[in-house]
Amino acid sequence: MKVYRKILALAGAAALVACTAYAPTAVRKGQTADEVALAMGPPTGRYTFPDGTIRLEYARGPYGKHTWMIDLDRDGRVADIFQVLYEENFTAITPGMKRDEVLIRLGRPSEDQGARGGVRLWSYRYETPVCQWFVVSMNPNGVVRDTGYAIDRHCDAGDMPGWK
Repeated sequence: MKVYRKILALAGAAALVACTAYAPTAVRKGQTADEVALAMGPPTGRYTFPDGTIRLEYARGPYGKHTWMIDLDRDGRVADIFQVLYEENFTAITPGMKRDEVLIRLGRPSEDQGARGGVRLWSYRYETPVCQWFVVSMNPNGVVRDTGYAIDRHCDAGDMPGWK
């Protein structure tokens, strides 16, 4: 009997995880962080601002093409919900910004390619009609050196005109 209870408990936990939403369609302004976690699962990042407000990061999707941010006011209630991985938002990432500022604006990268030759590369996949990603390069101190776009190495070269 105890074995069956454990199996039922595990199945219930798995069902809860499976029920977490991909996008925050069930999240509404005014909800608490606990209510958000019930709908979305645990956040992939959490950022606290000096004024006491909090930003919850929810990186989603195959290859991390979507990242939703949910801002909580000082009372811990949802104040805003927005997607951050889009080209207009990438233009806000400029040389001289610190690592933490990039995380607050874009969330965790789809890939952290590590430090090579004194440069750390963060790549962000996003919805785009071409096979590219947004790349942020940082110096060893975590300061943005530059940004740009590159062909996503996970793309099939046969899908790109002019590529063989």
